[in-house]
Amino acid sequence: MMNGRMTDVAIVGGGLAGGLIALAIHRAHPDWRLQLIERDSVLGGNHRWSWFSSDLSPAGEALLEPFRQVHWDKGYDVAFPRLRRTLDAGYRSLASEDFDHALQRLLPPEAIRLNTAVAALDAEGVTLESGERIPARAVIDCRSFQPSAHLLGGWQVFMGRHIRLPDPHGLERPVIMDATVTQSAPAGNGAAYRFVYVLPLAAQEVFIEDTYYADDPALDRSLLSGRIDRYAARHGWGDGVPIGNETGVLPVITGGDFEAYLASIRVPGVAMAGARGGFTHPLTSYTVPIAVENALAIAARGDLAGPQLAAFIENRARAHWRKTAIYRALGRMLFKAAEPERRVDIFQRFYGLPERLIERFYTCHSTLADKARILIGRPPVPIPRALRALASKGNPLTLEKHR
Repeated sequence: MMNGRMTDVAIVGGGLAGGLIALAIHRAHPDWRLQLIERDSVLGGNHRWSWFSSDLSPAGEALLEPFRQVHWDKGYDVAFPRLRRTLDAGYRSLASEDFDHALQRLLPPEAIRLNTAVAALDAEGVTLESGERIPARAVIDCRSFQPSAHLLGGWQVFMGRHIRLPDPHGLERPVIMDATVTQSAPAGNGAAYRFVYVLPLAAQEVFIEDTYYADDPALDRSLLSGRIDRYAARHGWGDGVPIGNETGVLPVITGGDFEAYLASIRVPGVAMAGARGGFTHPLTSYTVPIAVENALAIAARGDLAGPQLAAFIENRARAHWRKTAIYRALGRMLFKAAEPERRVDIFQRFYGLPERLIERFYTCHSTLADKARILIGRPPVPIPRALRALASKGNPLTLEKHR
């Protein structure tokens, strides 16, 4: 153990990854001195995370059990132009507000540093913009994804709105993808695959999110807000009152040089986790199962010295990159092989596959048989275009407008 002034583990970034790592370490080593450092006034930002009930191990379920969640146990729906299906798996959702409240309750008060900007990280601690120095045995960087020309792909752009209705909405199940909507992106944003995501959060509350996969990261708030207005009105929810909103732009990684990416942002001796460290689903940006698995693994090896912990986590990131190659290939098919208005066909075909395959897909645990099943059969895009897409490089994942 360190002395009374030394921090055992300093975690920079209080989003999903950083918060879960802090909680997992605290549960495994309650006497350790932690610092969870977040630049904003709350932990978790302004997000909603969801996952299937089958996604987590018993240990993972135990880690998330203290967080207030919304549960649906009657399956979920998907809708496409030529496919409508109800799948059996239960579904769970966690709001960032509840994430923040739980961590504030579960972690020692002195472990959380909000409204705290970081100037620099190194293997021996964290220097704040205020000039304060936090010495630490190990430092974990859980800040946001770092756009990079070393990674290739496109973007998932979304806006969500939480609405309170005057009357019950009548929905029994979430609608994970309603892709019967018009398949288009905002003008100037390139072609897109678009769908609407609907969560019945309470009898008179619904969450509607309009999402599209696009070549460029521009987020047109006015257009997306109007789309949500029209979707709500079409379903009889037009007189609802908005009580919450969120927006986001997430990377859809289709390729790149992962080693070069790591080298470009690596700080010697500092571990990187979360999306910044490469721990995300490259096609769907689905994060909860990955973040939970990583948090538990890090807590189990948290007694390693900083450089050893950094090497351990980086090796996990490399293994994750290797096993997610198929999802990057499917992303290239989406962005490079499908005609803009036919991108929906890729997801439509996928959601006709066996349910357990779909669940394993989202957790990045696809088996060899799953991968074969996904790739074999009549492709949803022309074979020559598919072959060219698989060999393509794609656009760099930078925030500059693609040309």
